Amino acid sequence: MKENEKNCCVICSNCVMDTSDPNIYFDAFDVCDHCRDFQTNVLPHWKSNGRERDDLNHIIDKIKTTGNGKEFDCILGISGGVDSSYMLHLAVKEFGLRPLVFHVDGGWNSELAVHNINVMIDKLSLDLYTEVINWEEMKDFQLAFFKSGVPHLDIPQDHAFIATLYQFAEKHKIKYILNGGNFSTECVQYPMQWLYYGTDMVHINDIRKKFGTIKMDTYPFSSVFRHKIFLKYIKGVTVIKPLNYIPYIKEDAISFLEKEYSWKPYPQKHFESRFTKFYEGYWLPERFGFDTRKVQFSSLILTGQMTRDEALEQLKKPAYNPATIEDEFNYIATKLGISSQELRHYFNMQKKYYWDYKNQQNIFRIGAKVLNLLGIEKVKKRQK
Repeated sequence: MKENEKNCCVICSNCVMDTSDPNIYFDAFDVCDHCRDFQTNVLPHWKSNGRERDDLNHIIDKIKTTGNGKEFDCILGISGGVDSSYMLHLAVKEFGLRPLVFHVDGGWNSELAVHNINVMIDKLSLDLYTEVINWEEMKDFQLAFFKSGVPHLDIPQDHAFIATLYQFAEKHKIKYILNGGNFSTECVQYPMQWLYYGTDMVHINDIRKKFGTIKMDTYPFSSVFRHKIFLKYIKGVTVIKPLNYIPYIKEDAISFLEKEYSWKPYPQKHFESRFTKFYEGYWLPERFGFDTRKVQFSSLILTGQMTRDEALEQLKKPAYNPATIEDEFNYIATKLGISSQELRHYFNMQKKYYWDYKNQQNIFRIGAKVLNLLGIEKVKKRQK
């Protein structure tokens, strides 16, 4: 194990995860449990039988058959990020599918995200369905999480996206959801202390009850039980992750999108949202010591898309621009309708975590074990 001089953390000898993840542990070879988990639980199920493309073709045929005679045969949410953008290209041009393409506008779209969504939609001659979240409700929801002191401030955005996705699928009677999640760039999971479950309604409601100030009559709430059980097993809605069935290399996808669609890359994963750029780039590492790049880079290291030395070199620099962070801080405060002093107060307040509020973590953990035992979810998820 090596010590990270900047943060005085012990760092894995194989990837760049370190003891800023409080539950990390190392084996006798100084390799962390994230790396061992990848070898034991992810890799065998990701590239296990050599027939991935045949399996994908079979799924595509089922999607087309189920959607025959309907306006859409699947649904796809686009954020403007590389995963969803490349998946949209594949769905239309390579798979010949007819997706309902939708976007959730939570009030924080960057100009770059808008550009990337538009160039994809225009060149593919598609219609874009946009759901605009009530800003007063979103603002109050986000402020409630700031006031709670927890690190997972992105839940209001993430929950809206997930809930709207399933609502659109149910409304349009679409049985297949195309999801851009993938092992290639996301095989290392975020520690739960960094980013908690975005669908734990007990947790969400407790924070809203304590810190929310308005009723949220239009915000699209949805519990994990609704989309994991009711919609999946009663309504027959299935989530497909096509990028897990093909060779998916992030830089190759970016180069392709740039050339074919005039798509523009972001400085970091998830930075298509201006709020997430501030939150992951500045708030998490500076307030909590949680640098999400360590998770993202470690995934790329394990899948051979980045060297450990390259990752360590990039981690020497902050994820945010020190020359402009004060302006960005003031922008976030103004957008939320508070003073910069109030936002700074939340930054300096006592740190809280998911366990400081009501939550369903134990139920989520039991549910994951049951799904694994039944063979419904083959890849075991790190439950900490």
